[in-house]
Amino acid sequence: MDNRFGYNQYLVRRKVLSVLGAKFHIYNANQELIMFSQMKAFKLKEDIRLYSDESMSEELLTIQARNVIDFSATYDVKDARTGEHIGSLRRKGMKSILKDEWIIQNSAEAEIGRIKEDGRLFALLRRFLTSLIPQSYNVEVNGSRIATFKQNFNPFVMKINVDFSSDPAYTLDRRLGLAASVLLCAVEGKQSN
Repeated sequence: MDNRFGYNQYLVRRKVLSVLGAKFHIYNANQELIMFSQMKAFKLKEDIRLYSDESMSEELLTIQARNVIDFSATYDVKDARTGEHIGSLRRKGMKSILKDEWIIQNSAEAEIGRIKEDGRLFALLRRFLTSLIPQSYNVEVNGSRIATFKQNFNPFVMKINVDFSSDPAYTLDRRLGLAASVLLCAVEGKQSN
């Protein structure tokens, strides 16, 4: 597997104000750019592609919604070089109104874990009072927390710190985990803008 997916810590950075669509930069713990994505603006069906750098010459991962504008959308994650279907991420539609929750599925579409937003009180405050409270998510596989995604507050640049250090055995494929962090930055970030 590509060594870009072998780190325990990442930073996903998204510029909020971009006319041509959202730009995502993914850094390792040494602040080295290891992946890049530019999401096209005004698309009805999410289609996110991660590249090795800003030249976008080497595609690494694709994250594609199955349907157009779906409240309980499922996003398929594929290795762009091999075509391998790594797994899927499905948003819990109605449940996510009050507190975001996503289901992590393996390539056979069996549920292997969940991504859950932090406490209900903070989630409600974010939705109904202020977007100034950063989001935080726990990633659970087989009932154990194996990763966290924590947003830093910045009104112009969304940053999510991704920490897989609770998963030294690589229980969750890092490609699927990173795809989830980018998807949260893209999809969930829209509700707080």
